[in-house]
Amino acid sequence: MCGRNVPRAVSKVSQSRRKAGVPTANIEESQAVEAAMANVPWAEVCEKFQAALTLSRVELQKNPEKEPYKSKYSARALLEEVKALLGPAPEDEDERPEAEDGPGAGDHALGLPAEVVEPEGPVAQRAVRLAVIEFHLGVNHIDTEELSAGEEHLVKCLRLLRRYRLSHDCISLYIQAQNNLGILWSEREEIETAQAYLESSEALYTQYMKEVGCPPLDPTERFLPEEEKLTEQERSKRFEKVYTHNLYYLAQVYQHLEMFEKAAHYCHSTLKRQLEHNAYHPIEWAINAATLSQFYINKLCFMEARHCLSAANVIFGQTGKISATEDTPEAEGEVPELYHQRKGEIARCWIKYCLTLMQNAQLSMQDNIGELDLDKQSELRALRKKELDEEESIRKKAVQFGTGELCDAISAVEEKVSYLRPLDFEEARELFLLGQHYVFEAKEFFQIDGYVTDHIEVVQDHSALFKVLAFFETDMERRCKMHKRRIAMLEPLTVDLNPQYYLLVNRQIQFEIAHAYYDMMDLKVAIADRLRDPDSHIVKKINNLNKSALKYYQLFLDSLRDPNKVFPEHIGEDVLRPAMLAKFRVARLYGKIITADPKKELENLATSLEHYKFIVDYCEKHPEAAQEIEVELELSKEMVSLLPTKMERFRTKMALT
Repeated sequence: MCGRNVPRAVSKVSQSRRKAGVPTANIEESQAVEAAMANVPWAEVCEKFQAALTLSRVELQKNPEKEPYKSKYSARALLEEVKALLGPAPEDEDERPEAEDGPGAGDHALGLPAEVVEPEGPVAQRAVRLAVIEFHLGVNHIDTEELSAGEEHLVKCLRLLRRYRLSHDCISLYIQAQNNLGILWSEREEIETAQAYLESSEALYTQYMKEVGCPPLDPTERFLPEEEKLTEQERSKRFEKVYTHNLYYLAQVYQHLEMFEKAAHYCHSTLKRQLEHNAYHPIEWAINAATLSQFYINKLCFMEARHCLSAANVIFGQTGKISATEDTPEAEGEVPELYHQRKGEIARCWIKYCLTLMQNAQLSMQDNIGELDLDKQSELRALRKKELDEEESIRKKAVQFGTGELCDAISAVEEKVSYLRPLDFEEARELFLLGQHYVFEAKEFFQIDGYVTDHIEVVQDHSALFKVLAFFETDMERRCKMHKRRIAMLEPLTVDLNPQYYLLVNRQIQFEIAHAYYDMMDLKVAIADRLRDPDSHIVKKINNLNKSALKYYQLFLDSLRDPNKVFPEHIGEDVLRPAMLAKFRVARLYGKIITADPKKELENLATSLEHYKFIVDYCEKHPEAAQEIEVELELSKEMVSLLPTKMERFRTKMALT
């Protein structure tokens, strides 16, 4: 059956239907259609159709500025002419109620017709040709943003093909029409309807490949002379591309429906098929692979994430080096801004990979005060061999992109990057340096002028890389220098940003700077505690760090005040924990100020008590806040109990002196 040309004359099957009692009216209609088609100049019909396809492919920017859809409208006019030349649709197809053609109609809800029915005979052949025209009219109207008209034409296409949809002649066109309806409904944010159309297409493809299997006719072949018909190889390529598009659209639909596992699976399948069939746009493929890595990073599947990012680097490197195809209409290197933007976006995905891997290691090895737990570190070292033995062979096969030289190129990139959690400073430093390399790469495009939010996020990630690296560093002075680097890159941002327009970003940066100063002060105090007699220089340094931390925590807390400078009675859920942490740390900072003035020390203790009391009182009034800061709340209660006694003893001592 596959690969043959269905005869235009009435077939033996049609004759057998006559014998089986098919009404004479249908026989007469077939004969009338044959007579009508004999008078149509078929070469002219085909020529008009091919001209319409050529016009449809004209890029919008090549049209006059005031007539961006000029070529589309010209193509539409030609398609309408072809439709008129073909004549009206067969009555039984044209009069079927539209309700029968939706994605939930009968067996169509699953996309599974009961049997393969080929479109034999002139009536059926004309119905299929009309369906091709309706499909292209539908796509044309969608391209010109006339969605309702586009939907109408695509539904007519499905109606004309319905009984033949699993046939060698019609399966590709039917799936393409459903795919386009899926996209259309997705753009209308009717995601469930889009899902139904796209899942129906997937089911049809699966059934066709199981029951028929050979490459189906491409819709354009309906208007090609016999000698120009496509080869089996080209038909297969085009049909597989249609199915790849189906999987791509399904991935997006599942993403919208928050079915993230399923979305990732379909995205991965799409990317893999695009490589297998050499039908991809290098920049687009690379950014999709890098985006998929973020799903794996969030799932803590670092081997898979690394593979996606390595593949993204390799494929992105092909930009401008592969020959133009239908999928890559122009050399991507001719669009330098897009090229550099996507390069920066891929770099940001690598930054997240390095940062999350390091942070996950920190969480696995820190004790209850955030310091390195040597016992946990030893346990993780013991587990590492098991991780290597089990994961390398099993998980790598599941996500592998490409074959042959491409696979080798991806592996070469992977081998330079660890997917295992770093267990010491040297391992963490390797990831840090890789992340920092991509920070510099990302900042080349995402500059403060024009990309304010993106630039700030990259700088914050850079700061976070230094912060987590400091966790692995055992030398306190070097840790201090890392926090100092964080402050040096963050403080200039507070000068450049307008707090009115970038309130939330300003808060984040103020809090982060305050925390960096806070960590530095703690480290300097720890260094001083090791000395028998800390000199005045160290004391001054500690107080200066304390003062700077207080300044930025206070700026953060002041940003929560209303226009009348009143602190809110109820703190918003989005800033509740940072606000409570800021209050707690301000209380602690006032208690850490080193001064020889007893009166000043008493004032500092009173201010410290005031902030501890705020936390305790707020949590009593708002019990839901207590679970946000359980540890800090318990410590605050202790200090509220202890500080008044300490202050009273201090007053007594002052009175005696």
